[in-house]
Amino acid sequence: MADIRFDGKVAIVTGAGGGLGRQHALELARRGAKVLVNDLGGSMDGSGGGSDAATKVVEEIKALGGEAIANGSSVTDDAGVALMVKQAMDAWGRIDILIANAGVLRDKSFSKMSIEDFEFVLNVHLLGTVKPTKAVWEIMKEQNYGRIVVTTSSSGLYGNFGQSNYGAAKLGIIGFMNTIKLEGQKNNIHINAISPVAATRMTEGLMPPEVLAKLAPEYVTPGVVYLASDEAPTGAILTAGAGVFALSRIIETEGVYLGEGGLSVEEVRDNWDKITGEEGQKAYFAGGEQGQKFFRKMAGG
Repeated sequence: MADIRFDGKVAIVTGAGGGLGRQHALELARRGAKVLVNDLGGSMDGSGGGSDAATKVVEEIKALGGEAIANGSSVTDDAGVALMVKQAMDAWGRIDILIANAGVLRDKSFSKMSIEDFEFVLNVHLLGTVKPTKAVWEIMKEQNYGRIVVTTSSSGLYGNFGQSNYGAAKLGIIGFMNTIKLEGQKNNIHINAISPVAATRMTEGLMPPEVLAKLAPEYVTPGVVYLASDEAPTGAILTAGAGVFALSRIIETEGVYLGEGGLSVEEVRDNWDKITGEEGQKAYFAGGEQGQKFFRKMAGG
């Protein structure tokens, strides 16, 4: 099969001044894409800022013979996001790919976490994904083409102590994806999620150096770039780390119909094994499939 190429395509990568985002931007550029490199340049908790990090990645791309421009906007700032999109459109006249990678951490147990820190992380990860997506959506619809890769996390999919803010945002991104994947289908807009495990400044203090060496960001990027390609599926949650790739799904069991007349709490308790039994469980593509199952079981199916 032919190599995956992005010649003539334009990509925006947020949070691309280092770590995962930098690798995504470089690989897209190596494969022919023109890349807008976005990075606020702030610290890990989101404070400070400056576009030096983005500029350095642009210089790397140009050294490879590629085309790139730097942008220092915050993904939570409406005017900054509009500027980011305008820069790409002014330079290249189209936007084919958005990789929403920007993020911050403010970890604490829920008891010790302030609402301010909860809201801040929610805004950067969730609205920092929604706002760039909204800004490119009509462009992609008009082109009848778009590829969007959002970034989730095992902390959202499965939980992680001290990351209630981060986990809520990361699972919220999946809820967002699950609806716009349906809305984008008729215009050939595919949206997928990456759930990475990688050694970046956000993880460097959490694991020993020898483990971090096996979790280099470049071991995640091939999955992201595939999800940004013409051949990409839509609505997939790809987990990736250390060269391992897997698919995460939200599964619903087949369940049991307990009737309507005289339905009680005790019946739910007494049928718990049937409710939770794994036989016949399924991953739905759209919420309506759940309702269809309810009516099928009510009819005796």
